[in-house]
Amino acid sequence: MAASLVSSLTVPLVSAVLGAAIALVFLAGYLSRKRAAIAHIPPTATAAAPEQPKHVRPSNQAQHKKGHLRAHHHAADKDAAKKHHHLDVNTLRGHTDSVTALAFSNDAGNLATVCADGAIRVFRIDDTSSKSFKILRINLPAGAHPTAVTFSEGSSSVVVAAQVLLGSSLYMYADVSAPPTAENKQQGKLSPPEIKWSHPKIHGKESVLNVAAARATHGSGDGSTIIISCSEATDIKVWHGKSGKELGTVDTNQLKNNMADISPNGRFIAAAAFTADVKVWEIVYSKDGSVKEVNKVMQLKGHKSAVTCLCFAPNSEEIITASKDGSIRVWNINVRYHLDEDPKTLRVMPIPLHDSKGSVCQYDHMNVSPDGKILAITSGSTLQWLCVETGAVLDTAEKAHEGDITGIAWAPHKIPNGGMPVFILGTAGVDKKVKLWSAPEVGST
Repeated sequence: MAASLVSSLTVPLVSAVLGAAIALVFLAGYLSRKRAAIAHIPPTATAAAPEQPKHVRPSNQAQHKKGHLRAHHHAADKDAAKKHHHLDVNTLRGHTDSVTALAFSNDAGNLATVCADGAIRVFRIDDTSSKSFKILRINLPAGAHPTAVTFSEGSSSVVVAAQVLLGSSLYMYADVSAPPTAENKQQGKLSPPEIKWSHPKIHGKESVLNVAAARATHGSGDGSTIIISCSEATDIKVWHGKSGKELGTVDTNQLKNNMADISPNGRFIAAAAFTADVKVWEIVYSKDGSVKEVNKVMQLKGHKSAVTCLCFAPNSEEIITASKDGSIRVWNINVRYHLDEDPKTLRVMPIPLHDSKGSVCQYDHMNVSPDGKILAITSGSTLQWLCVETGAVLDTAEKAHEGDITGIAWAPHKIPNGGMPVFILGTAGVDKKVKLWSAPEVGST
């Protein structure tokens, strides 16, 4: 029995010993090969290895990464180039909130802006390519939110409409372009212009949509500045720019106004309102040059839907209108209306701007260049230039502002741009910026 027990233990023990011996043989062979491999590594390679991350990155990987970065850099450059339109001349900064309106002075040397931060800013424009501009800031009375601005008496005064708690007020600030006195120069500061006249609640509780100004040069007009204010209701008021005297009131009776304009010679007032018809009034001047009365004289009929905006041509004899019906019309108003002669439609042109769905866009603002050849229009953040004669698109700036464009204005005559005089368009936006654009070439269109 003892012999059988020894026999049963001997076989497994011998198997275990043989297995361990075989494992030791294989382990010894592996260690021997590993020492041989390590022994054949050149000393220079082992010394250079720690420096590789700094100087000896694999060449194909380095080229791949550099090429990727360079391509990304070029892509960023291309994006930046796309954003900068070739007609974009300069950007006037310094506003801390949405810019609500802008206007050029008669001599084109000053540009006034009003901002939701409650301030008027007057920029001195000697050359549109300048890297910096002299700025005069005027703070409106506390709680006043400006909605419109225009110049009065040439370039020396500005008239501002502002919404306050009880309605809209009108303020006139004089001497906005006066040079600093010697005393102020020594003190290093300027005295802010004072309010020369003001009127509260000019349109009841309603807000002012826009103001416009013109010199009374028609007929017996004395050349003084006539200002109109258009409310969001249905009334439009006429003011004497220098004295602030109210000269008259007209009512469109068209549910609500969209905007109004006055002809450059101070003769006509036209309003774009809720309906398709455009009403036109004439300012009649007395022999002494003062305003005698304001009478409705004609109505422009032809659009099939509401007129969103309009403007007078520089000759004061034509009106350009844009409607929700998708058309632009040019009207001749130099007619004998007192003999019941109706204004004539000179041209009907389709609105060329469409949205992503193919629908015709509505125009928000419209203004014609001083030479009467280029029509600048806006829709949302898009700015477009059209040929007045043909309606052809001269140029388009999509996303001209980072948000809606709130106002546009042409300088009344050419301004130096890098020393070369060009027609300049100013635009204001909710992006706190005012941009200056050179006029496109009309060419043979």
